[in-house]
Amino acid sequence: MTSSELPTTTPRHLAFIGLGVMGYPMAGHLARAGHQVTVYNRTPAKADAWVAEFGGAAKPTPREAATGADIVFCCVGNDDDLRSVVLGTDGAFAGMQPGSIFVDHTTASADVARELYGVARNLGLSFVDAPVSGGQAGAQNGALTVMCGGDAPAFEAVKPVAMAFSRAFTLMGESGAGQLTKMVNQICIAGLVQGLSEAIAFGQKAGLDMNQVLEVIGKGAAQSWQLDNRGKTMVADKFDFGFAVDWMRKDLGLVLEEAKRNGARLPVTALVDQFYADVQAMGGNRLDTSSLIKRLK
Repeated sequence: MTSSELPTTTPRHLAFIGLGVMGYPMAGHLARAGHQVTVYNRTPAKADAWVAEFGGAAKPTPREAATGADIVFCCVGNDDDLRSVVLGTDGAFAGMQPGSIFVDHTTASADVARELYGVARNLGLSFVDAPVSGGQAGAQNGALTVMCGGDAPAFEAVKPVAMAFSRAFTLMGESGAGQLTKMVNQICIAGLVQGLSEAIAFGQKAGLDMNQVLEVIGKGAAQSWQLDNRGKTMVADKFDFGFAVDWMRKDLGLVLEEAKRNGARLPVTALVDQFYADVQAMGGNRLDTSSLIKRLK
């Protein structure tokens, strides 16, 4: 048992909605930390597999999974997926008791976060938008960085529980601030990966030993997480390390829509988004984001 799996708070009754590549291990860390976890997944077989591995229970609807939970965690694909598991007669809000908290780890729009925050408040519930960074490896290792928006009391109640899968869990501001912070994160990543792609492709054309080059420049001002973790795999032409191009394009779409509203100028981000479209056209939809280099070869 790792330190992230040790009990961090009094055992709670929790629900987790969405057991994809992120949600499945995140919910597992909560169970290992000693909490009673009830899960829902759109594909029931995945929920049954999770229960077989971690215990707890699986329910056929988000409402039933959320019934009786102190905190309901969620990690699904996009705004529409989120609304589908939260709202309506079978949605999670319908099963939650006043005073309970919904924590959304989906990377979604700031608008949907504010919308659901308002609905929750009218029902006597709390809503925290809490997108994550760290990818599949971060979820599996219990080392995600979580950026939150919402009310401080709800955030403080959730934090000791969520530290089961987090290395940092930070309140960034009012509702929507977590999603906006995640957009800043994705803008940074887009530019870094394109720069690293161009650097490696240039070095290879120049006949350099790029593994050696990366070792050297990684000790100087060019160092970054992307260089440290993806540089050598890009040199090796390996692109099966988690966060897929399809998901990055979804995220950058959210970024560019928000930029239209707030007037931010994002010329590099818009260009890299189109470069990712090129990778999709090459059949690279499920390759990880470092596959940008493929369009340069």
